[in-house]
Amino acid sequence: MKRLVEALFGLVALTGLPYLIYLGSYYLRQPSGTPADTWPEEPSVSIVLPTYNEAAIVESKLEELVTLDYPMEKVEIVVVDSSDDETAELVEDFFAGRRAPSLSLLREDERRGLATALNEAYAAAENEVVIKTDCDSRLASDAVRKAVANLADPDVAGVTGRNAEVIGDSEVEQGYRDIQTMIQVLESHIDSTLIFHGPFSAFERDAIVPIDEDSIADDTELALKIRRNGGRVVFDPEIHYKEAAHSAFGKRREQKDRRAMGLLRLLWRQRDALGRHGAYGRIVLPFNWWFMMVSPWLVATGVTVATVGSLAVLGPFGLVTPAGVLAFTALGSRDALGPLQPFYSLFDTQISLLRASVSLVRARGDEAESHDGTWEPDRELREVLQ
Repeated sequence: MKRLVEALFGLVALTGLPYLIYLGSYYLRQPSGTPADTWPEEPSVSIVLPTYNEAAIVESKLEELVTLDYPMEKVEIVVVDSSDDETAELVEDFFAGRRAPSLSLLREDERRGLATALNEAYAAAENEVVIKTDCDSRLASDAVRKAVANLADPDVAGVTGRNAEVIGDSEVEQGYRDIQTMIQVLESHIDSTLIFHGPFSAFERDAIVPIDEDSIADDTELALKIRRNGGRVVFDPEIHYKEAAHSAFGKRREQKDRRAMGLLRLLWRQRDALGRHGAYGRIVLPFNWWFMMVSPWLVATGVTVATVGSLAVLGPFGLVTPAGVLAFTALGSRDALGPLQPFYSLFDTQISLLRASVSLVRARGDEAESHDGTWEPDRELREVLQ
């Protein structure tokens, strides 16, 4: 029993140590805002919008884009569409007779995956700055201005923003995003951040390189490759967007697990970047490897050891440990943990990463690479947006 207790405390200490180091670094450095040397500029901008069966929300998204606080005569909207509904027709009708911004509509005869569509759209974009956004997100009116101000820094080649409000009132997702904001601000001040967000990411056009055709972490992959090529990629918490998200445990799994799978696979494929590219490869990437690759297994092992120890000491009453974990999960998924909700948000993310890790480990040969990058619109979240 003593060995079980020692093992449990050891696991807790091992799991938490990197987080404590990162937290200590945050409070020692007190980073805030973007590390970029921002400057107000108005370069030409291409806004890339990938669509698939977005007829219910595409017009409201386009209305948002054409009313952004930016000179529309300097803006090009690049829509890459593979829909089998009337999305493309609605886009054409929306721009009919409109002088600015200009429209470049790329129609795909068949769905080939999001990464392939984005590569095509990025290649077609003609302006100095390329911004990628999603149909199921909403941008602050000054998002483009703040992005190009970051890119005015000659060292910065990419910038992403913050999910300032979760549409649908998901406290679980909001709690995680708030923690993620602290991490990404620190990473950006150390060197560059890892994760770029689909609702809003901006890049210098000349820095863009093709992403893997089967990528399911396309925005982060592009940012990582740009950093490997020498450009800095940062997070600006003042660039705001909104994104719809689920709180219910079951509904969150598909949304979160997909993201986790894409990030894990990307880290593995780009593992040779560890230790290279300055503090990015020596500090930022190792922490993300720990958080995504190692920590979920340690958390699962810790719960298992605690359960075994409780059963060994208390017999059937030892089931209180797994029951407590289940109760914590059930309450957390209902946004009912009060001040403990942020801890559940992290735990929820570790569950997704563990599930994604198991899926990758169980895969054999080409099966691990078989995801084609397509996605299905979430009807419930689109109803929230409407």
